[in-house]
Formats: sequence, structure tokens, C-alpha cells
Amino acid sequence: MTMNGELTGTAKIDPRGAALAAEDGEALLPASPPRSRLAWCITGSGHFLEESLAIAARLPSVDLFLSAAAEEVLPIYKLQIEALRPRFRVFRDKTASGVPVGMLYDDVYHTVVVAPATSNTVAKCAFGISDSLPTNMFAQAGKLGIPGIVFACDTEPVVVTKSPHDWVTLRPRRIELDNVERLRGIDFCQVVCSPAELETALDTRLKELSLAWNTSSS
Repeated sequence: MTMNGELTGTAKIDPRGAALAAEDGEALLPASPPRSRLAWCITGSGHFLEESLAIAARLPSVDLFLSAAAEEVLPIYKLQIEALRPRFRVFRDKTASGVPVGMLYDDVYHTVVVAPATSNTVAKCAFGISDSLPTNMFAQAGKLGIPGIVFACDTEPVVVTKSPHDWVTLRPRRIELDNVERLRGIDFCQVVCSPAELETALDTRLKELSLAWNTSSS
């Protein structure tokens, strides 16, 4: 790809599709080395959302995949998409067929993370339902043997979480807890229950890939 965005003979067409790239006002993406990037999916949960993004910012070569609900929730927590773009490539849930998922088939990603994951997303992933960008990414990654890490929100009988205005105590129902356990049995999936567990799982994954954390998130 040349500096003016024209494709060279060795560049790949942007797997998001030309229409989506133009709509986002972004240039076509250059080709990436095989399994060189991490896909981080965000759902409509505010549970440790800021902490999750802080962890993502310390990782090398991360792309964000937002559900429609995530786009609504991020501004509620004073997190603007435009403010995320300098650190991450951002893909939005704007196509019925989940066009950005095609990058999994092009062998771009080594790991798919869903963090934080709502109880709705956990249930869909646990039962093989793929009707959002994060759930499509999770399902297709598993079919391709790409490891997935899911930071589930409702994992304990009592969960204290930060709402946009205050801290709230929630009591997940048995069905939510059962769905988390069902998700643990899904192929190529690791379930974590806290930012600390998420960081530990990612540290292990980076070591498996001979990669290192970024020394700065600025």
C-alpha cells in the first residue's frame, strides 16, 4: 500500500469491505503478518470496563470489536470511540453478516478476548448463538482453533459493579451462573472472573507467543 492509500501488488484488500472502510472515514488496512494481532471484543457491560480497556492498552497490536450495545455504553462511562482510535484499530457492528469477522479467516488474530462480557453475551456464547460482532468473533475463532478468553460479569452469587453514577450490588440468578459454567466447557475458551484473572490469562498467552506487554499505555 502506498502513502496515498492505493493498493500495491502485495497488499490485501481491507477485509472490512470497501463500503465499511469508507463509512468510517479510514484508509484501507495493510496486510498483517499471520496471527500477529489480538482481537478484543467489547459488549454492553460497564462491569470493570475501564479496567479492561486499561489492560487492553498494555497489549501489543490490539483491535477493538464493538457490539451495538458497546457503542451505547462507552459514552455513558465517558469513553469516546474517537479517543480510543489512537491506541486501537476499531471495528463496529454495522453489517448483518459481521464483515470484520473475515479477518479471522485471513489468519490475522492469535487470540480473541471478550471483556467485559454481559450475561447476555455469555449465554449466547455458551449456546452457540452468533448474532452480534463479539459473539460472531467468539464462535468463528473457536471453529478455527483460535484461543478465546471471556471475562464474564455474573460469576458469583453477589456481584458489586460500578454503574455510571454509583456502585451497585447485583445477585445473579442461577441461570446466569449456570451459563458461565456451560461456557467453561466450550472448546478453545477460557473464562475469567476478574481483571486480575484476565491479566494473568493474558500474561500466560503472551508468554506462549513469545510476546511482551507494552511498557507504556500512553
